Amino acid sequence: QVQLMESGGGSVQAGGSLRLSCAASRYTYSRKCWAWFRQAPGKEREGVAAIYTIYTVSGNTYYADSVKGRFTISQDNANNTVYLQMNSLKPEDTAMYYCAAAPSVCGRRWDSQEYNYWGQGTQVTVSS
Repeated sequence: QVQLMESGGGSVQAGGSLRLSCAASRYTYSRKCWAWFRQAPGKEREGVAAIYTIYTVSGNTYYADSVKGRFTISQDNANNTVYLQMNSLKPEDTAMYYCAAAPSVCGRRWDSQEYNYWGQGTQVTVSS
């Protein structure tokens, strides 16, 4: 059973930074699409960043327009961990952030149905 475990959420003032981590256990697919989604109260879940990896090589990264230039997704292949570095945070970034994974090429990266595995979520709160 694949398990994803997020950490690193918290509260920060606008303009601050946070780094989220997603540790995967028993996830051995050679091709992987990792993604970070977020969901604010009363809103739909939206994808914000995704990264495609094959074996131990990280490939393309993808970002939603709302976070482009502020967020960076990366992977530590040795530890099977994905990170989301979030800089210049804004109050509108406040949401529950979820890590997701799928044995795919990130073709439908913003479609939550694409992902087989999800973490439990970590809360990010940005105050103005």
